[in-house]
Amino acid sequence: MKWFVLPVGQYETNCVVVWNDPSKVWVIDPGADCARIMARLKKEGLSVGAVVLTHGHFDHISAVNAVLAESPPSPVYMHQKDEEFAFSILNRMPPYPETRRPTTLNAARQDGGVIICGGLAAKIFHTPGHTPGSWSLLFVVDKVLLTGDTLFKGSIGRTDFPGGNMDAMKKSLQTLMRLPDELRVIPGHGPQTILGHEKKNNPYLREVDCTQDEPEI
Repeated sequence: MKWFVLPVGQYETNCVVVWNDPSKVWVIDPGADCARIMARLKKEGLSVGAVVLTHGHFDHISAVNAVLAESPPSPVYMHQKDEEFAFSILNRMPPYPETRRPTTLNAARQDGGVIICGGLAAKIFHTPGHTPGSWSLLFVVDKVLLTGDTLFKGSIGRTDFPGGNMDAMKKSLQTLMRLPDELRVIPGHGPQTILGHEKKNNPYLREVDCTQDEPEI
């Protein structure tokens, strides 16, 4: 698997592009700056095959329709619990506009399901707390974990926004804590890290009880 990370927009959201097949790349969290995203894809000789949204906040979804407009017909994946809020007038903050619901949206609830496209597969972990429908995506073969705004290097996502819930966040962190130490973590903002490093050094993870059974991967 190949990938690159392109920070976009006022909040420097990590738009992550991953692929095996250059004709069917995944664009994850296109939060802004469609022109930059598409220019980089063109430079690399890549074409969109799927768009994946780790959660519904405006800074992670605002460029989704612009990306789709310049791409072959592509599905958009997100968790159903964020769908209503994500594509409403409430989910905007200047200079980010309201985002209309993509016509190819595939909103699902399934925890432990798999998204497959272009020779890549990512296992879905429902990790609410920052939003009700936050997802984390695990590329098992390549040992890469995308955590959206659930887990950052040295910190976690805020839970004081509408729909946030600290109790749900703690349970989500328990899920992530039980995953293998060697996973590379690409968060929704900021630098990449290694999950084992976060287990030892992230103050929020050190407080997590991870005595439950490990999730099946």
